[in-house]
Amino acid sequence: MTIPLTHLFSIVPGSSDPIYRQLVDQVRRLVAGGQLAPGETLPSVREVALQLTVNPMTVSKAYGLLETEGVLVRRRGIGMAVAGQPSDKHDATERANLLRPTLERAAREARELELDPATVIALFTHILKEQP
Repeated sequence: MTIPLTHLFSIVPGSSDPIYRQLVDQVRRLVAGGQLAPGETLPSVREVALQLTVNPMTVSKAYGLLETEGVLVRRRGIGMAVAGQPSDKHDATERANLLRPTLERAAREARELELDPATVIALFTHILKEQP
């Protein structure tokens, strides 16, 4: 099964993180959270590049890194798929570690805006409770 591209990636062009890194991090989170199951096929490099209007080499680099890490596997004639991994591999601590860089960036921005921790935590709690 191929995941609809519109539901898979969200790129921030002006981010300090390179686009390939954004793609890598998003795939890791989707796999760790169970939204991408073992065996699911990802969109082709060309399809992702066209939809996101990025260079195909950027997508290829992201997919290549994920393949090297064992997150994705290349299937001849089919493309990249999520590697078959036991579901218990991604425990809560590992998933929390994937979120940490995002929270560190948010904390840095909160300090720059001189927001007190209680306000930031209240806002984060509110956002967590919102429906996607």
